[in-house]
Amino acid sequence: MLVNLNDVLLDARKNHYGVGLFNTVNLEMAKGVLQAAEETRSPVIIGSAEVLLPYASLRELGDMLIPMAKRASVPVVVHYDHGLTVPKIREAIEVGFTSIMYDCSNLSFEENCKQVAAMTKEAHDQGITVEAELGHVGANAGDSDHSIYTQPEEALEYVERTGVDALAVAIGSAHGAYKSKPQLQFDLLKQLSSQVDKPLVLHGGSGLSDDDFRKCIADGIAKVNIFTDINCAAAKAAHDGYREGCGMTDLMEDIVKAIKEATIEKMKIFGSVGKA
Repeated sequence: MLVNLNDVLLDARKNHYGVGLFNTVNLEMAKGVLQAAEETRSPVIIGSAEVLLPYASLRELGDMLIPMAKRASVPVVVHYDHGLTVPKIREAIEVGFTSIMYDCSNLSFEENCKQVAAMTKEAHDQGITVEAELGHVGANAGDSDHSIYTQPEEALEYVERTGVDALAVAIGSAHGAYKSKPQLQFDLLKQLSSQVDKPLVLHGGSGLSDDDFRKCIADGIAKVNIFTDINCAAAKAAHDGYREGCGMTDLMEDIVKAIKEATIEKMKIFGSVGKA
């Protein structure tokens, strides 16, 4: 069933489990993730991000993902992650995405509030939920200073002024594959969770340890973003399955299975199994 973020994250926050966002840029990814969700009876979030649009356009993704979400027997949010430009966010809403993230984290606090508040009102008027980011989750350049941490006092003011439904926080995680062990700020996360009465989001999830995930969720994270892990699982399955003379159709079943297995592994760690 097609739902929005509030339909899955409010319960996750209340009952201390995490719902995974698994970015899905083609049919094999979508099938693998949704099969995992239905098999484990987990709510799930699927979608894409602005940086991934070269691989599949919003229109192509909407035509594929939204009917699949509607047919699913578990709650499925179709989410546009890290939207950077208003025209693309509006396009995502137009094609049927039920949730968007407007990422203004590179702007000043005041400008971030102003821009996100305007977009949140526009989205809410159409029944669309909104995620935003305060602080800045790094791009994993390999150095220790990859995040500008989210400050609890600012976070409280930010959610009040913008009206967002979920807040992505910077606590030391980074996008992409980790080059060194991340130093997550769990005390900061606890402060943020106690200050902010909204579901918190962890970006840069691929590559964290199982214990990191469990502790983040216990300390207040309700949504965890995953792409690199399932993307790499798909590529490895294609590599391992290739034989001279085989075609794409010979590889697809194993690719879907690999994505499904990688997704189920994360759903078990996040505690979302049986929560649909």
